[in-house]
Amino acid sequence: MVPGYSIRRVEKQDYEGVLQALNALTTVGSVSKAQFEETVNHWNNVKVSSGPDLLQYHPYVILHGEEVAATGMMFIERKLIHECGLVGHIEDIAVSPHHQGKQLGRALIDHLTDLGLKHCYKVILDCDDSNVKFYEKCGYSRAGVEMQHR
Repeated sequence: MVPGYSIRRVEKQDYEGVLQALNALTTVGSVSKAQFEETVNHWNNVKVSSGPDLLQYHPYVILHGEEVAATGMMFIERKLIHECGLVGHIEDIAVSPHHQGKQLGRALIDHLTDLGLKHCYKVILDCDDSNVKFYEKCGYSRAGVEMQHR
């Protein structure tokens, strides 16, 4: 971990900091404190069927003191392939603007990847073309094309 920073799961009191960090990544929209707390409760209670202690959602924050500096998520999907194996999906890596350039995104990716590879046969993520070099530095490689329908 980067000196002066710590990492832990998202908690209800992270409401403002998480939304602020995510706004540096994309449009968040209107999320009430109650909606945020309900979502954190959901993340903390949904388990993957293989193992009673394996949560499906792994939302993390990096803190500078009590301030949220970065946030990221890994969720676990159960597949039929690979003998009903598990796949970790990394999503929504966001660093607050005044904490960028301190290797916090890399620290989140490393933490989530390590966590995922303990339980999953692979960990994947999608990113914009402008972020490919960053994720390659984190040990990821191109493996296909993302498609979407909105």
